[in-house]
Amino acid sequence: MKLFNKMAQIIINNTKHIGSQININNGNITIDGKKITIDNDEKQINISVVGDISDLSVDSCEKIDIKGNVKKVKTSSGDIDITGDVLEDIQTSSGDIDISGNVNGNVQTSSGDVKCSGDIQGSVRTMSGNIKR
Repeated sequence: MKLFNKMAQIIINNTKHIGSQININNGNITIDGKKITIDNDEKQINISVVGDISDLSVDSCEKIDIKGNVKKVKTSSGDIDITGDVLEDIQTSSGDIDISGNVNGNVQTSSGDVKCSGDIQGSVRTMSGNIKR
């Protein structure tokens, strides 16, 4: 389901794509249900999004940078930086979360800091880190 009318520009390790949903699992990358490949052998995955997206689910990456609004973000490992609003939840098991906007849901990291300059409607949790508002 597309939440926003426009597609976002998605950059994964300097390779540009257009879409609204990103899923990376065991190195397999899909954008809007289509499998894509990237042409480099970098061990770390960096994701940059310019525009609004609905879902971003990644098992492991170095960093996620979203300049726009997002419905929800979930990663097992990786820092998350959002310049925009989060309509639902944002979660990482290991990584810092930095949000320059509002969150309508919960914010959670098991190991990392949480920083949000806007309002958070749900709960904020970190087991090993600081919470800054």
